[in-house]
Amino acid sequence: MAFKRGLLSGEGIHRGRSRFPIACLILIVFFSFLFFCSGGLFITGQNDFSTDSSKKDVNWRERLALQHLKTLLSKEVIDVINAGTDDLGPLSVDFFRKNNLSASWKFVGKEIAGDNATSAESTRIISNTKQETSRLKQEYTSNEDHSVFLETPAKLARRQLREKRREKRAGDLEKQDVEVIAKLESAAIERSKSVDSAVLGKYSIWRKENENENPDSTVRLIRDQMIMARVYISLARMKNKLDLANELQNRLKESQRSLGEATADSDLQHSAPEKIKLMGQVLSKAKEQLYDCKLVTGKLRAMLQSADEQVRSLKKQSTFLSQLAAKTIPNGLHCLSMRLTIDYYLLPLEKRSFPRSENLENPSLYHYALFSDNVLAASVVVNSTIMNAKDPEKHVFHLVTDKLNFGAMNMWFLLNPPGKATIHVENVDEFKWLNSSYCPVLRQLESAAMKEYYFKASHPTTLSAGSSNLKYRNPKYLSMLNHLRFYLPQVYPKLNKILFLDDDIVVQKDLTGLWAVDLHGKVNGAVETCGESFHRFDKYLNFSNPHISKNFDPNACGWAYGMNIFDLKEWKKKDITGIYHKWQNMNEDRVLWKLGTLPPGLMTFYGLTHPLEKSWHVLGLGYSPSIDRVEIENAAVIHYNGNMKPWLELAMTKYRPYWTKYIKYDHPYIRNCKLSE
Repeated sequence: MAFKRGLLSGEGIHRGRSRFPIACLILIVFFSFLFFCSGGLFITGQNDFSTDSSKKDVNWRERLALQHLKTLLSKEVIDVINAGTDDLGPLSVDFFRKNNLSASWKFVGKEIAGDNATSAESTRIISNTKQETSRLKQEYTSNEDHSVFLETPAKLARRQLREKRREKRAGDLEKQDVEVIAKLESAAIERSKSVDSAVLGKYSIWRKENENENPDSTVRLIRDQMIMARVYISLARMKNKLDLANELQNRLKESQRSLGEATADSDLQHSAPEKIKLMGQVLSKAKEQLYDCKLVTGKLRAMLQSADEQVRSLKKQSTFLSQLAAKTIPNGLHCLSMRLTIDYYLLPLEKRSFPRSENLENPSLYHYALFSDNVLAASVVVNSTIMNAKDPEKHVFHLVTDKLNFGAMNMWFLLNPPGKATIHVENVDEFKWLNSSYCPVLRQLESAAMKEYYFKASHPTTLSAGSSNLKYRNPKYLSMLNHLRFYLPQVYPKLNKILFLDDDIVVQKDLTGLWAVDLHGKVNGAVETCGESFHRFDKYLNFSNPHISKNFDPNACGWAYGMNIFDLKEWKKKDITGIYHKWQNMNEDRVLWKLGTLPPGLMTFYGLTHPLEKSWHVLGLGYSPSIDRVEIENAAVIHYNGNMKPWLELAMTKYRPYWTKYIKYDHPYIRNCKLSE
């Protein structure tokens, strides 16, 4: 015992030099294990754990440390340590307090021997230490921080403050998340209301292309590889690396075959991934040998310019082909016209007339003017009008066609009379008053300059130089059927009002209400077509010409031909035909407007047009794919203006049923000419 006290006070260094290294080693090992373990560490023998409460105080860390300690030290060494700690007494507590060590661990050994004062003091300190240990053990048990060091009150306060801030921040973030989720849900609900459920029904999430957010990503990768392969082929040939150029060329051909006509990943061949891998290897090899930033950039720029030229060329070809398709007559329609014409001229003369001819000049009835050389289109206009009319017997149709289609038009309506309605067909070539001395258009069409414009448009010396828009050379502008709309009082002198209809329209509602519209002294009733800036006068007329700029407002609103109610009495009073002749004579060299009937119509009826409700006439079904379905179905008349006529193969599929529903495809003539939906 004296040795142990001397060891701690320094006296043992001189008295027991031989025992000092061993005792120091034992103490160092002991303290190392104490710092290794968090929480309390109890080193004791089996006899020290005499009660159940003391056993419960030993947690799993203490048992684990004791188990490891017993494996390292013999029983005799552990007994020496226990005996040594018994003599430490109050020194042990003071030592650990001075070094800021945790009191959450303790020594439990034999009763401390020594004088009574020291023993009593040691007993008091151990008792206080036990209480402190119990309190801190509970605190550290509830906290995840198992540090062996004690926290000062300042550190504890700061930690609690940090926890409060963390809890507050977490609450704020959770509140923000709830608000964001609520906003997203509201936006999704509003968005879903505007989505057409019919459109959604056309798509299935089980379709292969919907499995990938970018269903054409692989296709685009192959195309990018092909572009870089062409670049490196050019560079390889430039640097005389023909073997590499041939290898790239072979891989390029394989990629082209693999890609084919595919526009989506689902259309690719099964060998496409392997071809992509092989092409990537060759491109990596080419990059190592050939890559030069300046050369690659220059080559890509040259390829881009070449692609731009190709795009422009293809656009011109597309424009030409679309214009050509719009001008041509499908074989089925040509067949129908020829068969009807033959059968008409085989009829006896007494069977070629229509009934109810007395209604043709009755001003109390509803009269329609329809000028067309298309038998099927004219039949749709008449059939749709009669099928939606409340009193079909009060409707009179005045059809005017050319000499070529006169027999076919008569024969069709003789075979398919429009119910109780009245119909009459005339030949425009029989209007003797319509000649070149009276009509400026006919005189201009007979001029050498106009023939040169139409038939020698590719010659560089023609008047068409610089005018590349092919739609202005449409042959329909050569036909007087297109200009006859400016001579309605001359064609129908006994009528007061007449409704003009184009042959590319479909009637969906009763139109008799148009005759009751008050035009307020105006001549023309039409639907306006101007929006924010589209379809105003400056779109159609040349305002750089002083005759145009002095007489018209460039922001004046345009209107649509195709369904127009004309007051023929006011027409005659204001000499509308004379106004038209004046402007047509001034435009002989086409400096005021290009060819067509809408620009001169805008000028002729300037200030004399009454705007109708837009639901009377909906346009654009021949060129615009974005017309609202509800707007179409609510319209009284829908108009296929544009190149995509419903009787052509290039018609837009979603609009075609509105037109085909008025055709009887089981009719013998239509079936024999192989006309189908």
